[in-house]
Amino acid sequence: MNILVTGGAGFIGSNFIRFMLDTYSDYKIINLDKLTYAGNPDNLKSFENNANYSFVHGDICDPGVVDPLMQQSNCVVHFAAESHVDRSIEDGAAFVGTNVLGTYVMLDSALRAGIDRFIHISTDEVYGSIIKGSFNETDILTPSSPYSSSKAGSDLLARSFYITHDLPVIVTRCTNNFGPYQYPEKLIPLFITNLIEDLKVPVYGTGQNIRDWIYVLDHCKAVDFILHSGEIGEIYNIGGGTEITNIDITKMILNILNYDESMIKYVQDRPGHDLRYSLDCSKLMHLGWSPEYGFKKALEDTVKWYVENQWWWEKLRH
Repeated sequence: MNILVTGGAGFIGSNFIRFMLDTYSDYKIINLDKLTYAGNPDNLKSFENNANYSFVHGDICDPGVVDPLMQQSNCVVHFAAESHVDRSIEDGAAFVGTNVLGTYVMLDSALRAGIDRFIHISTDEVYGSIIKGSFNETDILTPSSPYSSSKAGSDLLARSFYITHDLPVIVTRCTNNFGPYQYPEKLIPLFITNLIEDLKVPVYGTGQNIRDWIYVLDHCKAVDFILHSGEIGEIYNIGGGTEITNIDITKMILNILNYDESMIKYVQDRPGHDLRYSLDCSKLMHLGWSPEYGFKKALEDTVKWYVENQWWWEKLRH
């Protein structure tokens, strides 16, 4: 199988490529990445010399770059996206450009190339906030931020190419990821690296916002499972089954690094901050996938990775 992965220098994309190369000795992977601030060549060091791997520095919004790569591929796993909510609130233009226009270019190119499968990677944030219960794949999308709205738009584009053109699209929507190689603007790596440098951790509002967390390798395995066993035209929720408040996860990180709650700094809440995300993942689980990594152990392993790999994140922070 020849797979075109977009955004493979990012957090989840690089973990996915590493997992696939370790799992399938006969698969070839092309990684197309623009190397924006979150696309880090250091994420690729462990496999950059693998004979089954190649890297192309380019923009998914450019058909001149995308089309030749699509012609070399059987399948697409489309991770590339602008993804930080705070940045989208400050300036949403890049999010619309990459997430909507870029996805259109990818879909149009895939259609002309006759791609066998197009896995479009989305987010639980497209559903918006929910107080009770959990979202399933047929629920209406009510995104709250420019980021999640641009991802919802890309989801609808992907679905339209399946319905109108029979492009073999599958959409995945995953909960909050954590693990190695995550850019240190995100909650867990930000708090870990702050504490390593003896700095306080900024908690929005009262910290009662609830997220479901999944270890990044569980997400990678889910995408691999869907690539091989998912049904064309379907949407699949992916979750870790661990709903926890931001303040509780903060206290867990403090405890792992032997700090007390005096290191917490409460800051003004984010505009439009969704209270709770929750996904019903029974559809995918009935197919045979389930998360393997327990949250507590995976969080401890993640903290250990950042402690032991300061070379990776120090230059990103400073």
